[in-house]
Amino acid sequence: MRQAVVKQQTTIGAVIGTAMFFITAMGLTAYFSFAAIQGDFGHFRRVQIEADEAALQVQLAQLYAEHAILENKTRRLSDDYLDLDLLDERARKVLGMARGDEIIIR
Repeated sequence: MRQAVVKQQTTIGAVIGTAMFFITAMGLTAYFSFAAIQGDFGHFRRVQIEADEAALQVQLAQLYAEHAILENKTRRLSDDYLDLDLLDERARKVLGMARGDEIIIR
């Protein structure tokens, strides 16, 4: 009789141990799956970073275009190459100058 009670307790202990193992394994699997999808380095964060990268690439292209325009204007106003039309335009805009025979409309 005593041997049957000990065997029954061992069987219950084995069932509880196995259940705890599977519960722990499923919990860890759920945690790592969630982290792989929603975490800081997960799939959704990667998609967001790629979208941000595309937007920044567009902004970079716009800045390069603006830089080229400003570089062109700077070269046209330099001592080596002077564009009189651009100089006249800038003087009128910055200094508010006009010729005597012109009419200014605001």
